Amino acid sequence: MKDRAGRRRARRLAIGTAVVLALAGMNGPWLYRFGTEKYHQYKINQPEYKAANGKWEIIEFPEEYRQNTIHAALLRTGKVLLVAGSGNNQDNFDAKKYDTRIWDPVKGTIKKVPTPNDLFCTGHTQLANGNLLIAGGTKRYEKLKGDVKKAGGLMLVHNENPDKPITLPAGTRFTGKENGKTFVSKDPVLVPRAKKNFDKATGKFLGNTPGVGRIYVEAEKEGAKYETGTQDNYRIQGLTGADARNTYGIAEKLALDKKDFQGIRDAYEFDPVAEKYIKVDPMHEARWYPTLTTLSNGKILSVSGLDDIGQLVPGKNEIYDPKTKKWTYTGKVRQFPTYPALFLMQNGKIFYSGSNAGYGPDDVGRDPGIWDVETNKFTKIPGLSDPDRMETSGTVLLPPAQDEKYMVIGGGGVGESRKSSNKTRLVDLKADNPRFVDGPSLDKGTRYPQSSILPNDEVLISGGSEDYRGRSDSNILEARIYDPAKNEMRRVADPLVGRNYHSGSILLPDGRVMFFGSDSLYADKANTKPGKFEQRIEIYTPPYLYGDREQPELSGGPKTVERGDSATFTSKDAAKVKKVRLIRPSATTHVTDVDQRSIALDFQADGDKLTVTVPKNKNLVQSGWYMLFVTDGEGTPSKAQWVHVP
Repeated sequence: MKDRAGRRRARRLAIGTAVVLALAGMNGPWLYRFGTEKYHQYKINQPEYKAANGKWEIIEFPEEYRQNTIHAALLRTGKVLLVAGSGNNQDNFDAKKYDTRIWDPVKGTIKKVPTPNDLFCTGHTQLANGNLLIAGGTKRYEKLKGDVKKAGGLMLVHNENPDKPITLPAGTRFTGKENGKTFVSKDPVLVPRAKKNFDKATGKFLGNTPGVGRIYVEAEKEGAKYETGTQDNYRIQGLTGADARNTYGIAEKLALDKKDFQGIRDAYEFDPVAEKYIKVDPMHEARWYPTLTTLSNGKILSVSGLDDIGQLVPGKNEIYDPKTKKWTYTGKVRQFPTYPALFLMQNGKIFYSGSNAGYGPDDVGRDPGIWDVETNKFTKIPGLSDPDRMETSGTVLLPPAQDEKYMVIGGGGVGESRKSSNKTRLVDLKADNPRFVDGPSLDKGTRYPQSSILPNDEVLISGGSEDYRGRSDSNILEARIYDPAKNEMRRVADPLVGRNYHSGSILLPDGRVMFFGSDSLYADKANTKPGKFEQRIEIYTPPYLYGDREQPELSGGPKTVERGDSATFTSKDAAKVKKVRLIRPSATTHVTDVDQRSIALDFQADGDKLTVTVPKNKNLVQSGWYMLFVTDGEGTPSKAQWVHVP
């Protein structure tokens, strides 16, 4: 009996072992669908699995340090700036509760930072001195149609006096000449003086063009009877004499329609050493959802956004000078949707991939192309697949940056459309006639995909959702690594946390990638349960940090290297180094990260010395702080050394 029982146990063990071995032959992602959770956890923690697929780890801050992170940037100190502002929370906004955290991924420490304004949906970019420029944010939350109690909208205030401007304070009352209804301004407005017009040939005076100011107004009282249906002229109460004759308002329909978010003009530099915000001159235009992009001269271009009355800024772009801390208009008009993906090219022009997030008409500024900011000439690039599904798509400058090849990933229809794209599109801007071609496809249509450049010239692509803001439980728990040299994409370990709207990813100095945020509209397939903001951080450790491989060592060397100059570092692994890369730290939000780029450096090894040379092109190597990585023949990167290029 004992022998028969022993044989049965042995047979069961043999069968069990065969099943385990069969499952072990399957790839990692398969296990999510078919394997048991217990076995899955066992499998993904095996050394061979991690060496092939990498591993994900959730980091949950202590409750008092959690926030709804909307924006994140890697600082030159190696710490990560996590900005929430009001965190897409109306109660926080009403209470003026604005949050920022600094997280040290090495020490694991978290620090609260006083936040001067609602930097929810701001724009940001890295500056040459290592500060982060932050501009724009939220003046007012949107109100859906059913929540709007007072009729309101845009009032255009005209000033026909050519001799002086006029300022109207908040609370100014405008009464319609025809409708007799009174509306009240929410903010002060400066109305410029009128412009005198003369015939250039004869010098004859042709009359004045009124100066115009824009202001948001609301009805004095609640209710539909205070709406207006047509354009009317409005008398301004409190003005007398010439001011009363020269100044008046004109408004179209003032109604109980949905009111969009309104932006602010405020701008700040965040100092990563002092760890505080420093106020600088405000922008000329209020902006909510703007993009900030570094230009050839080191100045910063601010583009698009919703203004202080909730309308798309009408193509009035402006430039920040880090030396004077002041803003000036470009002098030419070009309109884009909000958060347009704009990248500085090696010839000093700007590449617009067509990727954007959020707001703007579906027939204005959507075409990808090359923009000469000085002349305002825009050359369209053809061949884009799924061109009507570029909103919430991601764009990445593929490594190395010298190749000037870009990938556009996924995307969806304008607004709350259910359309999404599973396409990746590639474009070579060094070609004589650049044209988009399709790259490897994703398994599913994907909005909000995150992409991070890795030190070994691969790109990690993860997350997103099939539908707008993860509706119908449509988050995509998949990750891939793309190899630009082979134009191939492979599945790797699946993330543990869904990421859609208000999420992002950042390469860390140790070669890992952090993910933050996600703001699902609903939490169930039936779209009945409101979603909850994802406050957990998730870290992906790529395959190159597992197995028998050791990270190459890198130390010493100067902290500052001029463009065109060389610098020598120490590495006992110098002879094994196959690639050297300068990677610009990320500043990411809303699927938009125009900062990240990986630049190939020429190098020579001599014993334990590694001498690297920085390219001369200032448009390729923008002034600022960079992570310097070396990678061996197996694709394993060192930890980064921080280097400043002035």
